[in-house]
Amino acid sequence: MEDTPNITGGLAGLLGLTFDEVGADRVVIRWTVRPELHQPFGIQHGGVYCAVVETAASVGGTIWLGGRGRVVGVSNQTDFLRAVRDGELTAVGTPVHRGRSQQLWQVEITDAAGRLVSRGQVRLQNLSES
Repeated sequence: MEDTPNITGGLAGLLGLTFDEVGADRVVIRWTVRPELHQPFGIQHGGVYCAVVETAASVGGTIWLGGRGRVVGVSNQTDFLRAVRDGELTAVGTPVHRGRSQQLWQVEITDAAGRLVSRGQVRLQNLSES
């Protein structure tokens, strides 16, 4: 898909993200919680959740917008619901609203038992290629 952003490098690569599904209506990302992603008290750092939420929304929003332009995040609001020390986490991003100038995406992150551990939303600005 020519409008798919490069999702294997940069921060996604550093975090060890695996993209199981990448599309305009749904993005699914997995990663393993490991010590280098912990905050000082030995649990998953909240910034990782924020980064994954923004990544899922931005990838999906970019694919949806396609050749009409590009997207940039203008707001990221992420809640941390359950402490996680290890294991695999899965993020599922879906659009809430997609308009001419902005998009709103919701991302839910669950652990291997299916428990919700974090939830966020990202507002994206659609920028035209002019």
